[in-house]
Amino acid sequence: MAEKKATRKAAASKTTAAPVTVAAPRRRGAVKKEEVVINSESVGFRAGDVYQALAAAGKALSVADIAKAANITTEEAYLGIGWLFKEGKVKDEDKLITLA
Repeated sequence: MAEKKATRKAAASKTTAAPVTVAAPRRRGAVKKEEVVINSESVGFRAGDVYQALAAAGKALSVADIAKAANITTEEAYLGIGWLFKEGKVKDEDKLITLA
């Protein structure tokens, strides 16, 4: 048992700059939990993903559609949209997001 704890502590002490996704154990009725790393680099990348998805679509999209087109989570889509709103690159049109 002590060996497992030592291994876990050693693994936990290593840090990486890449976003880490943590999933809860799957049980009947359990909801999958994810953590989103929020720093200027990861949010900037998500903003690029959102911008590319909107540019490729050529029309206004919902947040769910943006997340699907960009292959990111809705939380990451919100982060990217927030960045783009701040920069004045997107606008909302009746619950749809479009390029400004």
